Amino acid sequence: MIKTDILIIGAGPTGLFTVFEAGLLKLKCHLIDALPQAGGQCSELYPKKPIYDIPGFPEILAGDLTKNLLEQSRQFEPGFTLGERAETVEKQEDGSFIVTTNKGTKHQAPVVAIAGGLGSFEPRKPLIPNIASFEDKGVEYFIKDPEVYRDKRVVISGGGDSALDWSIFLADIASEVTLIHRRNEFRGALDSVEKVQELTSKGKIKLITPAEVINVIGHNKVEGVVVAQSQHIDKEFIIETDHFIPLFGLSPKLGPIGNWGLEIEKNAIKVDNALDYQTNIPGIFAIGDVNIYPGKLKLILCGFHEATLMCQAAYKIINPGKKYVLKYTTVSGIDGFDGSRKESPKAVVKAIK
Repeated sequence: MIKTDILIIGAGPTGLFTVFEAGLLKLKCHLIDALPQAGGQCSELYPKKPIYDIPGFPEILAGDLTKNLLEQSRQFEPGFTLGERAETVEKQEDGSFIVTTNKGTKHQAPVVAIAGGLGSFEPRKPLIPNIASFEDKGVEYFIKDPEVYRDKRVVISGGGDSALDWSIFLADIASEVTLIHRRNEFRGALDSVEKVQELTSKGKIKLITPAEVINVIGHNKVEGVVVAQSQHIDKEFIIETDHFIPLFGLSPKLGPIGNWGLEIEKNAIKVDNALDYQTNIPGIFAIGDVNIYPGKLKLILCGFHEATLMCQAAYKIINPGKKYVLKYTTVSGIDGFDGSRKESPKAVVKAIK
């Protein structure tokens, strides 16, 4: 039996940052993740994808972000159960929970934090009859290593942030980038849309809208795609390409967690965001993309905020009746949270100078 203070389901960015925030409160964490390594989707699906909305980082690769989070949390010595899926949860008489994985590993904690991102996921695939025969032969649903596309012709299909961001990123790597979307309007960030339009005007991206890929052609590998323009039903044409990357997002599934008796809405876990992101089961929280509440934004930085408030609530559950006094790392440092090193504000200012 693995025992800890906070059992975190999901070792993505939100789960990893939870370790740090819990560590400041002298709470120990253990993480469970079905993937073989920590980092969640950022490590498994798009480690080389740039992220632009992390405070203090104008641009950071997803893989580097997870490395930094791992380094930040390492001082608090979290435990990991990787390559195993959280399967069942049982509430004990003392109020704690026992979570068992699909491989039979048991974990016990007074607090469970579900930080599973989108849950188990599969790419949303376009309805193209022969696309399966070209998978791993030029058709990819994720970009793990952009260098694969260096000096290659690439066709990207999609209208969200992922399609826009990768089109921008690959414009300086691939020999030719074509972005196809079935509408003239995009769902992604306005800044990314403007950047794509700018690169299109410079000839670095070929933008085709409204249109969609209706077929993939080639012998043993992708050699081209058939495109149909929405405004001209009978107008079809072929684009020669080395890679076709449909980026239509992920189809999220909660998996076994959906059977835990939690209140579910739109395939996400409902939480009380007015307080501490607790679910309908006291002691079980949901933070990050896996939860839903009025005004929810599925952003990494929002997951960080939710993790911080959740840890404050977890402290009260684990230490009933004990008052916690908020401290600032700029004043106490990290070690100061256990009383081993305390510095005055003046000392901190002097150190900075």
